[in-house]
Amino acid sequence: MKKKRVSDNVTVNRKASYDYALSDELTVGMVLAGSEVRSIRDHHVQLKGSFVTIRNSELWLNNLTLGADTARNIKLLATKKQIAAMERAKVAGSTIVPVKLLGGSRHIKLVIAVGKGKKKYDKRETIKKRDIERGRYA
Repeated sequence: MKKKRVSDNVTVNRKASYDYALSDELTVGMVLAGSEVRSIRDHHVQLKGSFVTIRNSELWLNNLTLGADTARNIKLLATKKQIAAMERAKVAGSTIVPVKLLGGSRHIKLVIAVGKGKKKYDKRETIKKRDIERGRYA
């Protein structure tokens, strides 16, 4: 009997790499209920518009859209050392952005990254580089 092949990436926040210059990535766990896990495994999830905040030395994912539910706040699991590093980056003026959701194995993980907001001219540079890579302006 063949097993169903499950892809690693459940969803990717493509807008994150366009809006932010991303640097340090971190993979964290999530505190979820059973119905939320099912929604994520069935790809009924959207990272668009979600962001990460730090409250009481804990990481929280805000505005995650699961299925037909409205946006929800979910606690993220990371070590104290990792949270402290994210807090330092936040104080320095960076933003913590969810990049992709992984669900290929038994556990569902979220990849977050420290990002610095891009200006309009930086975004135009990104579009130009992407078009050159595709071969449009060869």
